[in-house]
Amino acid sequence: MGHAYLSKKSLRLGAFVLLLSSFNFSPAVAQDFALASENIATGSVKGIVRSTDGNPVGFVNVFIKGTNKGAVSSEDGKFHIKNLKEGEYTLVATFIGLEAQEIRIAVTTNETSSVEFTLPKSSQQLNEVMVTATRSKNKTPVTVGKIAIAPLDLPQSVTIVNSQVIADQQASKLSEVIRNVNGVSLGTTRGTTSETFFARGYNLGANNIMKNGARVNTGAIPEASTLEKVEVLKGSAALLYGNVSGGAVINMVTKQPKFEYGGEVSLRAGSYNLWKPIADVYGPISKNLAFRVIGTYESAESYRKSVESKRLYVNPSLLYKLGAKTEILVQGDYLKADLTPDFGIGSLDGRIPTSISRSSYFNTPWAYNEMEQRTTSVNINHKLSNAWKLSVMGSNQTFDRDYFSTERIQANAKGDWGRKLTRSKTAEDYYTGQVNLTGSFNTGAIEHKLLVGTDAERYLNTSNAFNIASLGKGGVYDTINLLNPTKFVARTDEPLATNTTRTEAPTYRFGAYVQDLIEISEKFKVLAGLRWSYQKTVAAKTYDVATDAQTPNPTVTDRYDRAFSPRVGLVYQPVANTALFASYSNNFTPNTGRDVFNQNLAPSIIDQYEVGIKNDFFNDKLSANFTLYRIINNNLAQQAQFLADGVTVNTDTNIKELTGQTTSDGAELDLSGNITQGLNFLAGYSYNFMRYTKTSGLTGSYIEGERLVSNPAHTANATLFYTLQNTALKGLKVGVSGFYTGKRNAGWNNTVGYPEANGLPAGYSRLIPVDGFTTLDVSLGYQIKQFSILGKISNITNELNYYVHENYSVNPIPPRQFVTTVSFRF
Repeated sequence: MGHAYLSKKSLRLGAFVLLLSSFNFSPAVAQDFALASENIATGSVKGIVRSTDGNPVGFVNVFIKGTNKGAVSSEDGKFHIKNLKEGEYTLVATFIGLEAQEIRIAVTTNETSSVEFTLPKSSQQLNEVMVTATRSKNKTPVTVGKIAIAPLDLPQSVTIVNSQVIADQQASKLSEVIRNVNGVSLGTTRGTTSETFFARGYNLGANNIMKNGARVNTGAIPEASTLEKVEVLKGSAALLYGNVSGGAVINMVTKQPKFEYGGEVSLRAGSYNLWKPIADVYGPISKNLAFRVIGTYESAESYRKSVESKRLYVNPSLLYKLGAKTEILVQGDYLKADLTPDFGIGSLDGRIPTSISRSSYFNTPWAYNEMEQRTTSVNINHKLSNAWKLSVMGSNQTFDRDYFSTERIQANAKGDWGRKLTRSKTAEDYYTGQVNLTGSFNTGAIEHKLLVGTDAERYLNTSNAFNIASLGKGGVYDTINLLNPTKFVARTDEPLATNTTRTEAPTYRFGAYVQDLIEISEKFKVLAGLRWSYQKTVAAKTYDVATDAQTPNPTVTDRYDRAFSPRVGLVYQPVANTALFASYSNNFTPNTGRDVFNQNLAPSIIDQYEVGIKNDFFNDKLSANFTLYRIINNNLAQQAQFLADGVTVNTDTNIKELTGQTTSDGAELDLSGNITQGLNFLAGYSYNFMRYTKTSGLTGSYIEGERLVSNPAHTANATLFYTLQNTALKGLKVGVSGFYTGKRNAGWNNTVGYPEANGLPAGYSRLIPVDGFTTLDVSLGYQIKQFSILGKISNITNELNYYVHENYSVNPIPPRQFVTTVSFRF
């Protein structure tokens, strides 16, 4: 019972934070209550914020000087401050990077005063200010939300990692960016060919990873060094995206064209022969057409012997302004990545062999993983009026992987391992489209921000099976010993692999949704929405490659899933910079893949409850947010360990099983800001307890109360960078980043009756405990005019730990390394 819910200590902490916030703002709340109870007549102020070129400016903080009264301008630049006593006031507008503006106004009882602010820059210049400065995360709308609503108004946790953090940390992989997001952790790196993230206990597969709002393949490690930002919408996003898990949605946002010439060239170099030139060039082609081209090439060896990688990435884009109200953005990117598959040091008798060197390599000398990915998207945004906007997006992504390697390093207690081979060739083809109508309107005194949309997807997975020649008994290529490399003579030849069958598995999805943010009063807002989802999973078709004849499989049929996904949340804002929220959402997750009997899986139903508080302090220079959540999944789908015979180990990630009800409880604390000019920081802590809460209890079922594998109970992050501003060393930058991943389990969750049925002693556990670890990075750099240099020593303490997939891909974390980037901006 002690682990069935959040600990009493965590609950007391949450209650204390909420109570403390209420006490901090009780005078404002009491004043409003007094005004209402005494029925005192009041007036209000309405206005709009524009730039010098006349365009509306959203998310400007506007408040009454000397009071707690204020508002944030909406996307169309409008704001409304209510419940003001009659009198004269000073109205202040603040925007990050600009001096505050003040206007004197008079408020009359039962009337609405009007005012207009004009910020002293054009809309293009203001966009530049937003890029180079750090706006409060609670005031920065996220693309992944599909409508420009400030996170302060959302009953959901949101985190943004901007381009400044990405550049300061010299991040190249998505995992190096995501470690700045508490509650989202890198779980496994199976074969080092891809990265798998977990959030709030849930695996974030392809359905939960987006680029510019469109779903993307996760079979390749995305290029992160050129991103504008990474947005993370924690918890359920089913209303907006349909079949996503309850953990989080990650959206990578690429950089867009600009109507002014500029760019940057840089060279990144580091340990193990890392070389990475990066180029970014942008500017206008004509008055209404702008371009941007970003490209990078990376060549690197590794702390792992015989492991190397080469990556080429190009991201061109065009922005066309068709008049004053319509913009067309065309984006594309191409990624080619060739790397050595590497399953790390493997396992000995089902346990991590810590005596094996971090650099030991056990694959063949010819193993390869060659991947190409192409993405094209078109976004059309049209302003129907100052209050309404229509957005249309279409995208296509193709993914091809050619792979030949050993698999599953699982040696016996003496270190002997019979190496088997896997030869595969896969392709994925995504077509996605969505149409969104957003706008604001009033029904009497109630304000609405409405989103109405629809989306559709067509996904085709093509996989090829091969027959590998010259293998020994049981399909073994050869035998080696992990502890004594000289015990056996290893083979070095690449066997002939013949393509035998091709399997095509299409999936079709469609959804329609409506969401309304209803401002009942200045302090109370309700977010309500409903989605209808449809998915058709077509029975996979298998063809003989030689004859192209289809292999009949009458036992497999098409599956159709339909469901409604509701969402409702309440936001209470006692003052302009504080919000308390509570929300509930329900969604179904169609489970991809098939069971051991080759049938499509039933969907899982997920209920999520979330409460929290968001605060901005010191004129938006510090954001502090706290969240508590509970997520209940009625039947979690996991990769099946064995095939239908219960003996043969399953190596196909598409063969899964429904394992029972799970419950995920957790707490998250986020801190971010720039207290003074030149000082930027991010910090956070998360706790999660995801376990089985209802299973059949029969032999073979999972054990209730057991924590799920790959999920750390605790994670934490902190990063701080400071650039000297007004000294003789102006331009000197120093930084430090620390990341903590707590204890977790690898292997497999235990099942009832497993030890006895397999001749193992009672109490035998399939779980593999993995210790927690902390890595510390330090950075030092200098910028003078257009030149800059930044160096970093990562994992300065040379910490040793492992990312473990099940019990065979045991990959050591990187040791102490050095990397430096030299840049020139023009």
